[in-house]
Amino acid sequence: MNKFYKVTAQLEQSLGGISYDKLDISDEVKEQVELVLAQFRRAKGRVDEPDVRLYEDMLSVYNNSSDAATDPSVLSQLAEKLKLMGIADLTQESLALHEMVASSGGDPGARIEKMSMLLKKIKDFVQIENLVKDDNLGGKGIFSKVYGLGTNEKSHQAPVIPDDFRCPISLELMKDPVIVSTGQTYERTCIEKWLQAGHGTCPKTQQTLTSTVLTPNYVLRSLIAQWCEANGIEPPKRPSGSQPSKSASAYSPAEQSKIGSLLQKLISVSPEDQRSAAGEIRLLAKRNADNRVAIAEAGAIPLLVSLLSVPDSRTQEHAVTALLNLSIYENNKGSIVSSGAVPGIVHVLKKGSMEARENAAATLFSLSVIDENKVTIGSLGAIPPLVTLLSEGSQRGKKDAATALFNLCIYQGNKGKAVRAGVIPTLMRLLTEPSGGMVDEALAILAILASHPEGKVTIRASEAVPVLVEFIGNGSPRNKENAAAVLVHLCSGDQQYLAQAQELGVMGPLLELAQNGTDRGKRKAGQLLERMSRLVEQQQEVPTQTETQAQNEDTEPPLITNPDDS
Repeated sequence: MNKFYKVTAQLEQSLGGISYDKLDISDEVKEQVELVLAQFRRAKGRVDEPDVRLYEDMLSVYNNSSDAATDPSVLSQLAEKLKLMGIADLTQESLALHEMVASSGGDPGARIEKMSMLLKKIKDFVQIENLVKDDNLGGKGIFSKVYGLGTNEKSHQAPVIPDDFRCPISLELMKDPVIVSTGQTYERTCIEKWLQAGHGTCPKTQQTLTSTVLTPNYVLRSLIAQWCEANGIEPPKRPSGSQPSKSASAYSPAEQSKIGSLLQKLISVSPEDQRSAAGEIRLLAKRNADNRVAIAEAGAIPLLVSLLSVPDSRTQEHAVTALLNLSIYENNKGSIVSSGAVPGIVHVLKKGSMEARENAAATLFSLSVIDENKVTIGSLGAIPPLVTLLSEGSQRGKKDAATALFNLCIYQGNKGKAVRAGVIPTLMRLLTEPSGGMVDEALAILAILASHPEGKVTIRASEAVPVLVEFIGNGSPRNKENAAAVLVHLCSGDQQYLAQAQELGVMGPLLELAQNGTDRGKRKAGQLLERMSRLVEQQQEVPTQTETQAQNEDTEPPLITNPDDS
């Protein structure tokens, strides 16, 4: 760590000493150097110097077996520096120590006994200190500092931004995440600069971009907003430059005439004209945001909606895909739903070709970004055919269905509908598929449904605990987080599932997750560890009660005197 720290400092010093004005380099290169320099400075700020005082304080308490001689200020510094200031932290440490005892064959030895004594001193001090400060400050004690409930702003630490929420170019929290043709997500302004500089590759993967179209990543934007709200941060506002640059009225007469002629074909009695016009509008709407504005303002949306129920499958496919492309522009989403599109989209989802069904699911997902649309879509019967597509569709169809279901089930009223449509058995099957291509989506949806009473009952009945324990141990960081979230709900109010998870060896993976997981993963692991700690304590009390009962039976006369009564 010290070697890396020195190298970081040297690189930061070297880059900081460059005089850009004396070098014949482009603005783009300057920006890249400044970005790297900023990251080095940030890395320097994250490195802790060796804490000699912490070592000395720990050693003094470790070697001192007298409670009375322990300085409370020393215990306070230890609790704060070791981050053992909350119930979850102390429980996690106790369980880790318990694991060390178990691995030693039941003989802890003097070293572990001293560690246990040290932990007990810190635990007792924290509990007493908390009670005292609760009395004096109206409940704002040491835990208030830990969880940010106090009034001292200096004690509040900014939450760590998850890597998935950072732009790979700027490494900052994304305001307007967009997807490029390789599937990677970037901040819109950053990737636009990259493309304007003449680059034709994906910055992260170095793959050639097949298209320069930037598709808004509504799922990620929604997740970032939820994370900001949960951490008390103001959600980032999209820059005004991400909106379309002109309205339909700004188009030339020739452009408006072309769109008008396509709309005339949409209402033609000729199926061939309808099909070709819908196909052209599909492509125009895909091309850029300005086209989406112009096509919608020309009145195309109601005409496309009317084509969703025509017998020709190809026309259906063009119409639903055109609506999908138009819905990318935020202001069109409400217009599409208010035009009565949802029943027609559901019809295509049930009866259309596989590609049409895939695009119908993607359209429902895009529309459901707006909260009121979640209610409308769920009430108009979209969820059962989405579950069917999730079960029977192509790989792309399953992905589209899963993202739509995830978004719809954020609304509490849709969770029961999804459970009754049979989504949970389908999700459990996807979790155990050899390919593992749908694990991320399946666990994310389960984590939402587990909070619903019907969902919890159904997941419990599907024997999910062994599968969840496996993912907590061996899944990706996001999968570990979601599997732990599901397990928290399953174990709520029923220790049977907690005991089962413990028998399956979940303790070690949970300790690892609590240390190195995502922020949400750490919280979920802490909740499970705290419940397991209580379970362990109860299990330890049972033998004591049994021994007491046996002693009583030795000294008291038997209550059953007639053998038949037994």
